[in-house]
Amino acid sequence: MRTLTNGTSNYTEVLCLDEPGAGNACHNYKVVSRTATSDQTQLELGEVRFQNGPIQENGVNGVQNEDLLAICIDRLRGFQSGPFACRSNDMALARIEEAMAWLRGRTAEREARGVEGKNQL
Repeated sequence: MRTLTNGTSNYTEVLCLDEPGAGNACHNYKVVSRTATSDQTQLELGEVRFQNGPIQENGVNGVQNEDLLAICIDRLRGFQSGPFACRSNDMALARIEEAMAWLRGRTAEREARGVEGKNQL
């Protein structure tokens, strides 16, 4: 298990729970509070399990990068439509939308070559 840098570690910690798999990426993460509870344990705030292995070979068994980006886009759009709109949120939103476009383009290219969902380059 290792702790990741999230840039704002005052309140939460992101933990990587596994070792890299076949594609050299990890699959299981947990977010915990940095403040201990009354019994001196960290409060578990969420866990994310990413897809492990190609979907066509392993079925859907976890979330995709695009799923988490969609959540971030929705939250930032919400903030931007309310009293917390600001340039920082707007810039972050634009870059996350750009990241989503790049990932969608990668998927479209892999689909066109017939290798999407397979363990092939």
